[in-house]
Amino acid sequence: MAITTLSSRELNQDVSRAKKASKNGPVFITDRGKPAHVLLSFEEYQRLTRQRRNIADALAAPGVEDIAFDPQRSDISIRPADFS
Repeated sequence: MAITTLSSRELNQDVSRAKKASKNGPVFITDRGKPAHVLLSFEEYQRLTRQRRNIADALAAPGVEDIAFDPQRSDISIRPADFS
């Protein structure tokens, strides 16, 4: 994986160069010499975000209704607090 660094000015002058470079790895975009943004290919973005789905996203995903899920009902009883 190659890491490319471009200034904001270089990015504005040659966007296609940044797009091509993002196919080989992340492109760091700097503002006044400091990293400010990262350009990734869409495939790399998907790979990075795929692992961090939350339960709401997973339940809203298409096809979830086809999954058999019938958990046992739990019986939770309330006990008085013991302050002794």
